[in-house]
Amino acid sequence: MSRAVLSIGSNLGDRLGHLRSVTEALGDRIVAVSPVYTTAPWGGVDQQDFLNAVVVADDPGLDSSGWLRLGQQLEAAADRVRVQRWGPRSLDVDVVTCDEIVSDDPELTLPHPRAHQRAFVLVPWLDVAPDAALTVDGERRPLVDWLADLDDAERVGVQCTDLRLTDDPGHRNPGHWDPGQQGENRC
Repeated sequence: MSRAVLSIGSNLGDRLGHLRSVTEALGDRIVAVSPVYTTAPWGGVDQQDFLNAVVVADDPGLDSSGWLRLGQQLEAAADRVRVQRWGPRSLDVDVVTCDEIVSDDPELTLPHPRAHQRAFVLVPWLDVAPDAALTVDGERRPLVDWLADLDDAERVGVQCTDLRLTDDPGHRNPGHWDPGQQGENRC
């Protein structure tokens, strides 16, 4: 079985609808879905805030390249246009990890090379996998430790919403991350 952690985001058009298109396409392959967070844009481009979430999914028929192709197909279906690095987008689907694979392939670097620097990835991921760890440059650390390394402004900029991507309560880990660890108001 192939398990992937996908970070999804949108800040153009029907942002929630774009995120839900991912969970609808994944269907029974979903293991866990985080709540939806609103986050300030990353990368210094002036644009609308994003809605972000993390989805953990299993599919025995997909390898890491298959997850990448599926993400690209979902982005194309949402009319994703790549005009500006870190610019606005209807849908962004990033493969963060897949089966603990470490790869520096330029088409798909795993784990995602900047996941440890992005609270909008770490916070929702902690919500569905509080014991998860991430390897960066050969160093494996719990996600909560990577998150603690980020600036306060980065962490505080990730705000929980009342929005959900699925009505299935089984898609959320009932032992989700306790935001009190960082002294912030999370889901």
